[in-house]
Amino acid sequence: MRKALITTSAMAALLLGQSAIAANIDGPSVFWKISMYGNPRALTSGMEALAEKVKEETGGKFQIKIFYAEQLGPAREALDGLKLNAFEGAGICNFYHPGKNPAWMVFSLPFLPIGEPEVDIYVRKKMFEHPAIVADMEKWNAIPYASGLLPQFEFMGKGTPPEKLEDWKGLQIRAGGGLGDAMEQLGATKQTLSATETLTAFQNGTIDAAAFPFTYAHAAFKIDEEADWYTANMAPGTSECGWVLNKTSFEALPDSYQSLLMDNRDLVLETVQRAYAKQDAVNLVKFESTLHKIEYSEEKLDQFREVAGQPIWNEWVKENQSSFDAQGVLDALLSYAAEARKQ
Repeated sequence: MRKALITTSAMAALLLGQSAIAANIDGPSVFWKISMYGNPRALTSGMEALAEKVKEETGGKFQIKIFYAEQLGPAREALDGLKLNAFEGAGICNFYHPGKNPAWMVFSLPFLPIGEPEVDIYVRKKMFEHPAIVADMEKWNAIPYASGLLPQFEFMGKGTPPEKLEDWKGLQIRAGGGLGDAMEQLGATKQTLSATETLTAFQNGTIDAAAFPFTYAHAAFKIDEEADWYTANMAPGTSECGWVLNKTSFEALPDSYQSLLMDNRDLVLETVQRAYAKQDAVNLVKFESTLHKIEYSEEKLDQFREVAGQPIWNEWVKENQSSFDAQGVLDALLSYAAEARKQ
């Protein structure tokens, strides 16, 4: 009996000691809801890692839960939900609601020089602090938090493969923002569909092809199960499907909790990058064995970039300059990309 009591006491002391170590930050009990479309995937791995980190550091007092599959509201209404204080954070895609985040649409301009992972992460971290990007979110009671670091997009489609760039003429495609504008230069017709709507659109024949971050999103949303072909080297651009926080909720946190969130943004970004790389290793093998692969000549791609790069940047600036400093936003992004390459 005495031995059992000693053992029990020792175990209790050990557990108490572990709890004390785990709770590096003391504070109130807080529960945050994060709204997200789709299912858990590489894009969401960073925020899941953050939730674990926050729970560990506070001894379970600060808990973050991601609600998937639009349980808390439609993807296109995430910013509205933040403005109404319906939840404490959300994953958003800028091209789901371009009018709500006009400055954020700079991330969707085609052929931006941010293809390399190291450049991409540097540029997006800097841009998330840009006054125009911050101002877009302030209108919705939100704060930019962490980029989704979406890889370059590629297309998957059904039917006859567009082996030549001219073959895109007449195709119905899912591609938002400047990426969609770029494809219109090839004669395609763009549609802005959410990720979760796209699979259904393939199944009912309303689209011929869809652009998603390559390769993880095609697999995550099961586009490869409907497709016959994919582009391997078009790399027409990307987008910003990142994370924003409810400003009211953030400012209500104690300083220690605020610092905990802001100090772990790199954890989110680095976790996501690793997850993308891991998925690519699996998905590329699968795609190459089940789908027709399309690769365009550098000569053709250079022609495409010439007509669908700088001209679309110029048009975007012209359309938005009266609403905000669009030229300044674009110049900032390009300057950050140049800085990254010098490091």
